[in-house]
Amino acid sequence: MSTPSSLTLDELKEALFNNIRLRLGGDIIDLELDPQHYEAAFNYAIKLYRQRAQNATVESYTLMTVVQNVYEYTLPSEFINVRSLFRRTVGLETGPSSASFDPFSSAILNTYLLNYNYTGGLATYDFYAGYVELAARMFGGYVNYTFNPVTKMLRVVRDFKGTGERILIWADVQRPEIELLQDPGAGVWLGDFTLAVLKGIIGEAREKFGTIAGPGGGTTLNGAAMKSESKALQETLIEDLRKYQDYSQPLTWIQG
Repeated sequence: MSTPSSLTLDELKEALFNNIRLRLGGDIIDLELDPQHYEAAFNYAIKLYRQRAQNATVESYTLMTVVQNVYEYTLPSEFINVRSLFRRTVGLETGPSSASFDPFSSAILNTYLLNYNYTGGLATYDFYAGYVELAARMFGGYVNYTFNPVTKMLRVVRDFKGTGERILIWADVQRPEIELLQDPGAGVWLGDFTLAVLKGIIGEAREKFGTIAGPGGGTTLNGAAMKSESKALQETLIEDLRKYQDYSQPLTWIQG
């Protein structure tokens, strides 16, 4: 079994930029590119990929400890969306220590699942699970909240009576750049799109002068052609995202 790459983010980006430079004809011709151009093109590719690709995010469950009389919490910058907040208990305020053990749930589990000789089985436990979900909706198992995706501010709309209770955050989190570069789908797309943007930058530079004077009548530059190739390649890559060729998950059925 292969092991994950031990390269750092800077090393991965350096390898990517070197590959793009060679694909553009570097070491054969002079390229009108500085390191800042590679960084700018790569950063634009990352932002566009995060905006359009499902593969740029991952579903995450995180436990957070709440503090009494504190209603606003700042989440890490990689959080882009909060789907829901869950409490570990419903009904009475029981405190953090007793919240992790529900004797009724344990009795149901022991009676109908672990004791295989007893009648009822999974159907009865399914009824019980439905009861728990209904009780959570009626008695505060789901926490109302607002989340600002720009400031990452999570405001909890509940007055917790004590400090130490932990709630579960169900959220979408951005995958880090180092992980995207090593992804077999996202990494290839990011490299190709960075290449496409750099072609447009070179085209802008070369189109400033149509020709370069020389003893044989001068040399015609291919600025317009480079810009045209850049536009066509970017459109193709964006269409690839619509076809989920970067290993993103297609849309599923929506009920309701």
